[in-house]
Amino acid sequence: MTYPTHFNAFALAPALLENLASLGFEHPTPVQALSLPFILSGKDLLAQAATGSGKTAAFALGMLSKLDVKRFRVQSLVLCPTRELAEQVATEIRTLARGIHNIKVLTLCGGVPTKGQTLSLEHGAHIIVGTPGRVLDHIERQHLSLDELSLLVLDEADRMLEMGFADAMQQIIAATPTKRQQLLFSATFAPAVKKLADALLNAPEQVIIESTPATSLIQQEFYALADNQTRVSATLSLLFAKMPSSCVVFANTRKEVQVLAEHLKQAGFSIAALHGDLEQRDRELQLLQFANGSLQVLVATDVAARGLDIAKLDLVINYELAHDSETHVHRIGRTGRAGEQGMACTIVNEQDGYKLSLLEDVFGHDITPLPLPRPQTSKAPLPAMVTLEIDGGKKQKLRPADIVGALTRDNQVAFTDIGKIHLLESRAYVAVQRSALKTALLQLNNSKMKGRSFRAYQLKPN
Repeated sequence: MTYPTHFNAFALAPALLENLASLGFEHPTPVQALSLPFILSGKDLLAQAATGSGKTAAFALGMLSKLDVKRFRVQSLVLCPTRELAEQVATEIRTLARGIHNIKVLTLCGGVPTKGQTLSLEHGAHIIVGTPGRVLDHIERQHLSLDELSLLVLDEADRMLEMGFADAMQQIIAATPTKRQQLLFSATFAPAVKKLADALLNAPEQVIIESTPATSLIQQEFYALADNQTRVSATLSLLFAKMPSSCVVFANTRKEVQVLAEHLKQAGFSIAALHGDLEQRDRELQLLQFANGSLQVLVATDVAARGLDIAKLDLVINYELAHDSETHVHRIGRTGRAGEQGMACTIVNEQDGYKLSLLEDVFGHDITPLPLPRPQTSKAPLPAMVTLEIDGGKKQKLRPADIVGALTRDNQVAFTDIGKIHLLESRAYVAVQRSALKTALLQLNNSKMKGRSFRAYQLKPN
């Protein structure tokens, strides 16, 4: 299939094209190239595309092209399954909108007080990005009006349905104008997604981005359990053999996540476990530490890991095979991104023959499980980075440059020892090399930023 190979081929505003060029985006991904013409022409769209395919930019560019900045009303709504994904989407929209002045993008998600969101809504917004539960809450409280909405986007619709948001989504849709453009993006076309699309979309165009070609850079290895071997010991063998600096282990149930996480922690690994019992703040801090490189292993179910976006992930381990082939492809697609080589290891037993045969059809070759590799060591390595928490953030006017300046003052901490910096309303987080931990803490606790002192301490895994 042929499609445009340059953003200049689309009817995008000059400001958008100039901003794309400044960001280094010249060539659209397949989902962008195939979806944008339909979005720009005002048609409804049903698109199958996985996380990391560039789908956010596809609907964001179309959204920004249609926006009437002078009309300060909610014109576009993006619904996402998790707060993390919603915040990523909002950040990307703001980045793509940099060339257009006065566009307000507001995030409405659970896990934070509604008061601040209500005050922001009183001042108006052009684009809302949020989770169904919190968006519906604001609608019911009459804080949010969608009377002038012209574009509705359901992002990762399959996961929103899996997470029980079907009723909330229907109530939100009922609060929108009858005449509107609708875009539905999903990693899979499960029956529930098709049912939703049939009921919601009006003569939609369809775009399918096959996930299989994206796995060409991913080295897949399947390992067979021995008779007396458990999946826990097999997972430990793989971790000690592969020695990844970052790894996601997928399990099918919350109980399996909890059991495996405890065993890995006892073995000395620095880990985070993502499951439904976590408080929102705990979840966010664990994901932040993993993204910063101060946690090695993330153990999660497919739903709990939704919205996770790690640029470089060394290894994916399937503690057991996913329930279907599409989910397996989506799991392993989290490694080997942006043209990098990735690795995925899957643990199987004699009962997995049917699922393996389905995967053979997907990948077009036979799968022969291997014996588990010999461990390189029996001692879990420490993560290269540690994360420090600072008791001040955007509200105190802190900027990344202030934190870097405090750390590098008098050449105490090398610039190359500083990792990612995350600024929140009243907290800031900075990753530093483990070897620089003590010096970094002294610098932050004994230096002033913005003319005042801040307290800093090491953030440790739960």
